[in-house]
Amino acid sequence: MTLPALQNSSVFFRKILSQFPQDISLAFAYGSAVFRQTGSSQGQMTRNMLDFVFAVDDPVTWHTMNLMENRKHYSFLRFLGPKHISNIQSEYGAGVYFNTLIPADDRVMKYGVISTDALIDDLLHWKTLYVAGRLHKPVRILLQNENGKLRDALVGNLKSAVIASFLMLPESCSEEDLFLQIAGLSYSGDFRMVIGEDKSKVSNIVKDNMQHFRKLYNNILQECPQVVYKPQQGRLEVDKSPEGQFTQLMALPRTLQQQITRLVDRPGKNRDVEEILLQVAQDPDCGSVVQQGISSIVKTSSLTQSAKGIATAGPVKTVSYSVKKLQKMWRGWRRKPS
Repeated sequence: MTLPALQNSSVFFRKILSQFPQDISLAFAYGSAVFRQTGSSQGQMTRNMLDFVFAVDDPVTWHTMNLMENRKHYSFLRFLGPKHISNIQSEYGAGVYFNTLIPADDRVMKYGVISTDALIDDLLHWKTLYVAGRLHKPVRILLQNENGKLRDALVGNLKSAVIASFLMLPESCSEEDLFLQIAGLSYSGDFRMVIGEDKSKVSNIVKDNMQHFRKLYNNILQECPQVVYKPQQGRLEVDKSPEGQFTQLMALPRTLQQQITRLVDRPGKNRDVEEILLQVAQDPDCGSVVQQGISSIVKTSSLTQSAKGIATAGPVKTVSYSVKKLQKMWRGWRRKPS
């Protein structure tokens, strides 16, 4: 992986990436330190923690090299060695291994490592919606190799976010309504939205980044047969007929279809997925069923990944990170008009 591929990235991000093993298929930065959110100043952005995700083809080899170069990034789990770290990464939570509160050029950073195969699986099937959900929102791509399967999965993930959101929106809605729905998918059911996150987080993400959302979704909306998109007016007309909703339900990621099936199908009936989705398409509460299905995916992955985070961060960093999150939530409360 060569650094010239980062020609669109700033020197700052190049310097950070150069500290890590270069066998990375995708690296991106996300969050409030990269994209300004409502209520935060430029100065506050520079104080926020930098968030990264690295997808790697061979986690054992990558962690082996990273332990040699950045051993202090790891908690006590470093004593278990790269194979055990890789197993913890893949077998528990959402398939991501995070190292957090890492000093980086007068800043603090957190980075998650996920295998390329696990990322593609999440993008296509929404198995956890953990990293796939982050990629529903604008991110800064720092490095991407020529993996065609990964590239297609990234686009497919965006299309799935649009389709799922259509099912939960009214027939006529605004661009902002759509982007708020999309941005909120990965927070639906996340216990951290009850304690640990600013309750206005989704709105804060969207309102100051409308142009980034348009850039991300414009082509998909223009080409989608399920919607009439009027970008100049910022309006959409979604096909809410039973036939249209059935088409949308059939296009949803596999895990979400399975969750919907479990919610709707009575024990012992064992109907096939197509029959159940046809029933849901004609239900006035179709959007609510889809919402519940998404929430069940996110709830499980957010709980298990957070539990894993206690081990991967270590107790001291876990307390420090939790305090920072609670402070952020408190600032969000204070910004709200009374």
